[in-house]
Amino acid sequence: MYLHDELKLVKCFENLDKHELNYLASISHKRDFQKGEILFYEKETPKYLTLLIAGTLKVYKTDSKNNEIVLNRFRPNSLIAEVAVFEGMNYPASAVFDTAGSVVEIDFSKFKNEFLTNPEVAFNFFRSLAKKIRNLEDVISLNIVLDATSRVAKYICNHDDALNMKNNELAKHLHMSPETLSRILKKFAKLSFLEKGSHGYELKNKEGLTILYE
Repeated sequence: MYLHDELKLVKCFENLDKHELNYLASISHKRDFQKGEILFYEKETPKYLTLLIAGTLKVYKTDSKNNEIVLNRFRPNSLIAEVAVFEGMNYPASAVFDTAGSVVEIDFSKFKNEFLTNPEVAFNFFRSLAKKIRNLEDVISLNIVLDATSRVAKYICNHDDALNMKNNELAKHLHMSPETLSRILKKFAKLSFLEKGSHGYELKNKEGLTILYE
């Protein structure tokens, strides 16, 4: 697939005409990554507006005890760390590929001059910024405000794939031990919020879980 075709799949750019897409492609380049490769480190200076077009990218911070705090996991056709690029600040977190993947890096200075005057592109760009702010609020709530039981309940309700994860993986997302997570899931099953099957837990009462964190 040509670069301008991949760019057209992104909501921000889906209504650009052929000339605009060709220009956008001309100020962009594609990079491929293997699983475990770093896209950027915290405190590095952004050089480009980055668009994830393949794979899964984890954005995370590390606390004083070297614990990893996952801020978000991005999937294809997502802008990455555009707040830092737009504000001209260093990256506030690091990003690593959970899978093999690819990004398109766009010259932001040229992009800003050419495309942020386009109302539709600007609207979608700033909507993406707002979504990142809402996600950060959720991360703060999940890791600072809520207790362990409420954190698990909220994560399950907000992430459709939560109960498909392995216990260790889900525990890592929630920054708790697998043993603690197992106890909480068993408690939810006893309360009939979840049901234990041959392939793990299934969500049975989302409203009941919601009460635990709202």
